[in-house]
Amino acid sequence: MILLVEDDPTIARVLAAAVRDAGFELCHVTSGAEALAADDVDLVLLDLGLPDLDGRDVLRALRRTSAVPVIILTARSEEFDRVLGLELGADDYVTKPCSAREVVARIRAVLRRTRVGPGLGPERLEAADGPDRLEPSTAEFIHPLEIDRRTRHVALDGTAVALTAKEFDVLAYLADEPGVVRSRHEIITAVWKTAWYGPTKTVDAHIASIRRKLGDPAWIEAVRSVGFRLHPPR
Repeated sequence: MILLVEDDPTIARVLAAAVRDAGFELCHVTSGAEALAADDVDLVLLDLGLPDLDGRDVLRALRRTSAVPVIILTARSEEFDRVLGLELGADDYVTKPCSAREVVARIRAVLRRTRVGPGLGPERLEAADGPDRLEPSTAEFIHPLEIDRRTRHVALDGTAVALTAKEFDVLAYLADEPGVVRSRHEIITAVWKTAWYGPTKTVDAHIASIRRKLGDPAWIEAVRSVGFRLHPPR
């Protein structure tokens, strides 16, 4: 189920039609309160300019209880707004005006990264996505940390760690080669799939959140003026 949170009826009508035509189920709400009350959602398309709550406050509230993927839809195109949205836990950011086809493409890309889909289990997603299907990989262990890329499950000492989609991608990227230093630009390119040469504060924000959830900042070491590396705390 895709949750569209948009108070502009014209924009909502166009997006809803495109999303449904692409084969997704969709629920449309017009306020932040309705968005926070929604259940069984696979992805949220979140407008920031809502009548009752600032969309960023809605995102903050979602991130306190859920790792559901969120794509921000907004007319706010300033770099500060984009960076803040990503720092708050958004998985992608689309600036209005945008084409409905682009939004659908962003939905598909985020769902591929998070390995979920509306009404689709992992096996069905594998068949639907062709070349981007799930690989039958096994869990990776950096004792006592377990990272399962197939199920996108993280556990520490056997206890599940709830990460957002982007937090998982950052951790998994660092876990590709434990002990190897990755620059912020390398992390952005690998995780956000873009060559970004502006401020990289969003990487630091995601690292800080991962450290907090792992319960020990020593899991991810900051190498001054270079980047970050993952290794078990000494």
